[in-house]
Amino acid sequence: MIEFGRYPEGKDAQDAQLVLNHKAAIELLVDDAATIGFDAHTFLNLHGLLSENLMPDPDASGRLRSHPVQIGGTVFVPLAVPQIIEECFYEILRKAGDIRDPFEQAFFIMVHIPYLQPFEDVNKRVSRLGANIPLIKQNLSPLTFIDVPERAYIDAMLGVYEMNRLELLRDLFVWAYERSAKEYVVIRKSLAQPEPLRLRYRSQLHELEADIVRKKQPDFLLTVERYAEENIDGGERAAFVEMVQDEIKRLHQGIIARYRLRPSEFAAWQEARKLK
Repeated sequence: MIEFGRYPEGKDAQDAQLVLNHKAAIELLVDDAATIGFDAHTFLNLHGLLSENLMPDPDASGRLRSHPVQIGGTVFVPLAVPQIIEECFYEILRKAGDIRDPFEQAFFIMVHIPYLQPFEDVNKRVSRLGANIPLIKQNLSPLTFIDVPERAYIDAMLGVYEMNRLELLRDLFVWAYERSAKEYVVIRKSLAQPEPLRLRYRSQLHELEADIVRKKQPDFLLTVERYAEENIDGGERAAFVEMVQDEIKRLHQGIIARYRLRPSEFAAWQEARKLK
């Protein structure tokens, strides 16, 4: 599954999607180490990759949230006004970029992204992977949460949410970093069930959408139908074509890393669609 992106029979669909999403997000951090940073493009696409096929509302993937959310197990209520959420999001990224020490940068992101909850879900995962950005750029050992008790992490975050106290999270951060290894932990969470068709044809979907954008094809239906005829099982071709059409309609800047697209490629495709 890791090597080929294929969904093995008998494997829990949510676990499989979590693994594939983490793989894609880690690849973004490693492959684009020279260009990633504390900027909106990096963090929106990090969320887009981690949340693919796991959000109750697919349009929320890679976008800042526009309505209130609640955090289970706490009385803490995150900010609810979209304009303030956006302002705080950019301010967090700006301040993180100004910090010189990579470990302080990592910890800063682990505190402030979950506290703000800029996305509808998957905020803590974004913060944990985002914390690796300064470590990767400085060629330091990455931060993982192998062997970290989930309860300890939850209690540390509750200290931040409810009392604005950082001690528990600080100690957990230091302890987790000391125990970091090369393997990545997958923490299961209650999310929308992934669509089996999307999971099964994930690689083909990404390959086809990227090809359509790079070739600046405003009219892509014939291309999709031809691809399905040549590559997709007969009984699933119509559903695959419909799935690709839906995905292209919701394509936006916050999820283009999912398809290994550059902002310039996406902008050129958008311009071609306007001129259609």
